[in-house]
Amino acid sequence: MNEHSETSGLIPRIDLQALRTSDPAALDAMRVAATDVGFATVYNTALPPERVAQVIETYRAFFKLPEAEKAATDMATTGSNRGWGRSGAEQVDPDANPDYKQVFDCGVTLPEDDPRLADPFYAPNIWPGTPAGFRQTIESYYTDACAVGLEVLRGVAEAIGQRRDAFDAAFDAPMALLRGNYYPERPASAGARDFGIATHTDYGCLTLLATDGTPGLEVRKRGGGWIPVTAAPGAFVINFGEMLQFWSDGKVIATPHRVIGSTAERISVPLFFNPARETNVAPPGSDQVISAGDHLAKRYNETYLHLAKA
Repeated sequence: MNEHSETSGLIPRIDLQALRTSDPAALDAMRVAATDVGFATVYNTALPPERVAQVIETYRAFFKLPEAEKAATDMATTGSNRGWGRSGAEQVDPDANPDYKQVFDCGVTLPEDDPRLADPFYAPNIWPGTPAGFRQTIESYYTDACAVGLEVLRGVAEAIGQRRDAFDAAFDAPMALLRGNYYPERPASAGARDFGIATHTDYGCLTLLATDGTPGLEVRKRGGGWIPVTAAPGAFVINFGEMLQFWSDGKVIATPHRVIGSTAERISVPLFFNPARETNVAPPGSDQVISAGDHLAKRYNETYLHLAKA
């Protein structure tokens, strides 16, 4: 490894600018991340630390609002995943209790007359009136984070022996979902079945995760046990979802992870970077057809309690 890329413990740490220029060490680190570990951290992206910190604090200000005020954007009143999700709104593991975190979700902003707005994956965003500047800050970050996500995905494609632009065409209208997660202090009453988010694999393609630096995320090791993963604002944790695993014919792996929670509150901001709804994400060359939208719909309906009851 050179100065562009290093491995800390079992989680590769990768310079995104080096990956963009096909630096051999960066590509080797991404190959390990994609095909063996399922996770990496990336740094030296187009999103500087102060920009990420602003986004995190914008979400924090929203989550600190009175519950009655947040309820004006409650996603439970919609048929989509847009707006605020209260504590217990999701259950990623049917054998665990509903997750005690709060969330705020948004997606791509489409023109008012776009027919895709009737599709839950492209539904209109729901924006709170406070804190001031919330929409502008989050909407702008969404656009720029998608650009970083595509750069990471190009590096993944090259690292596993495909053309750098192998996935590009599928992201002209991505079902990318940006989420603010608020993990409060772990409740004193919490037991063995209570998690900020229980053990799961991500459903989609690629996750680009910003955090406030507070520990909490744990990645399951192949032989058992857990690895803690942290990244200060300006660096990102990346991991790969179920969709990319079968889209790459099993070359890329989706690794289980969780957040138990601790005595400190934690904010994280994942971008779930997913392709357009009609994309066939079946293994290349196979006779299968797996619609990206159908796969996500099935998994969302299993997880979002307001959709499962619909």
